[in-house]
Amino acid sequence: MAAAWSPPIGAPTPSLAARGHREKCACWPAQPAFPAAALDFRRLPDIFRAVPYSATFGCFDGGAGSWPVTQPIYRSPNGGLLEVVHDIEALRDRSGAEWRAVFDTRYRTSAWPYGSGVWGKREWVMPSVPDELIVSMYEGGTNLFWAERYGKTLGLSDLWVKLCGNSHSGSFKDLGMTVLVSVVNMAVHQGLRIKAVGCASTGDTSAALAAYGAAAGLPVVVLLPRGKISVAQLVQPLAHGALVLGLDTDFDGCMAIVQRLAEEGIIYLANSMNPLRIEGQKTVAVEIVQQFNWKAPDWVILPSGNLGNAWALFRGFDLMLKLGVIERMPRLVMAQAEHANPLYLAWQAGKSAVDPVQARPTQASAIQIGNPVSAPRALRALLEMKGVVEQASEQELCDAAARADRTGLYTCPHTAVALVALEKLVARGTIQPHERVVVVSTANGLKFTEFKVRYHESSIDSVTSNHKNPPVMLDADLGQVVDAITRRFA
Repeated sequence: MAAAWSPPIGAPTPSLAARGHREKCACWPAQPAFPAAALDFRRLPDIFRAVPYSATFGCFDGGAGSWPVTQPIYRSPNGGLLEVVHDIEALRDRSGAEWRAVFDTRYRTSAWPYGSGVWGKREWVMPSVPDELIVSMYEGGTNLFWAERYGKTLGLSDLWVKLCGNSHSGSFKDLGMTVLVSVVNMAVHQGLRIKAVGCASTGDTSAALAAYGAAAGLPVVVLLPRGKISVAQLVQPLAHGALVLGLDTDFDGCMAIVQRLAEEGIIYLANSMNPLRIEGQKTVAVEIVQQFNWKAPDWVILPSGNLGNAWALFRGFDLMLKLGVIERMPRLVMAQAEHANPLYLAWQAGKSAVDPVQARPTQASAIQIGNPVSAPRALRALLEMKGVVEQASEQELCDAAARADRTGLYTCPHTAVALVALEKLVARGTIQPHERVVVVSTANGLKFTEFKVRYHESSIDSVTSNHKNPPVMLDADLGQVVDAITRRFA
């Protein structure tokens, strides 16, 4: 069993090696050294002592078998998905109230590595990674934005947007990548030999992997569908020194090849098929609840492509429920683009499995996935969270992004898919005006500037820009400027 040491609440106690690692990273302020005598935890109450927590790989379908998290495996012996298994009984050494106090004291602290929104909850995520091998960029802790003006347009007074894109690489993928790269870093230090860490991507996974891989000094290779990601998404892995391979296919084609590379041991797989990613991403659920003073919302709405994030959210809420941190589970909405909607089609048909589809081009390019690897996980999450699935057309998502932007948001097209689902469910009466709703914004809108420009230029094929706001070009003449202001604000 891998043991993790849990410090007393608020105590910044990095090891010497961890302090050395942190000093190389500008985002982590230096911490004072503590004399060994001050750290005699044998004299502290039980709640503050070291407790042997563990995490191993197990079968998602409940089959027999357990493997170290450092072992490069991605499927169970029967070909099914894996998941990370925690010792829940060991975690019950603290009450729900005590866990809340621990996490509140660590939240956004400068004590390595607890200021990270992920590693501040390390006992619930990956307890076996020592401080000096954690690769973190202060991920998590992102703004839970009260969308007051946008909510009023829908008759909602308690609407919030979790801005996961306000992170180091600009998307929620940082939350999972810090865990995966840290475990790989630990495995390499234990003797694992790999040629590179690799992924298929629609843009955000590759950006996160390249950044964290560069921070760890690990070689990275990313497979991208040629011409189907934004310029910002393409530049990020290039800047971080990754080998970027643009393939003449879509994401599903890239994913098929990267799985073969992993099976043959050429790369270590970093896609969310690897359950290490799920462990970091589940902290979104914990963080949302924490930001609401440890109260669960009524609804969480999530844009969905490869479908791993739904299972991550469920695991976060489920763990909090089991440990007495919350009293109830929110309901889940999974939102897909109409052009890449295998889960929506399966849900509408009442199927117990998701059939692959040929994904068509969509402005929501990061969720243009027709054969989602985590479909079995998503179906179980929907069942457990009494979930629903909705879809958005290209016209709907483009206009929803523009409407939200007019209220102060700067919405990526994938978040716009979730907003369309929200609008439909409110209109249908499924979501009630008094309910607290959280929309998970998965990426920063700044990564999709071309999408915004094309909308306001009315140049998106088959889309009418109903809320366009093109610039007004004038001579350098005061009178023309006054006239333009008068026309706009008369």
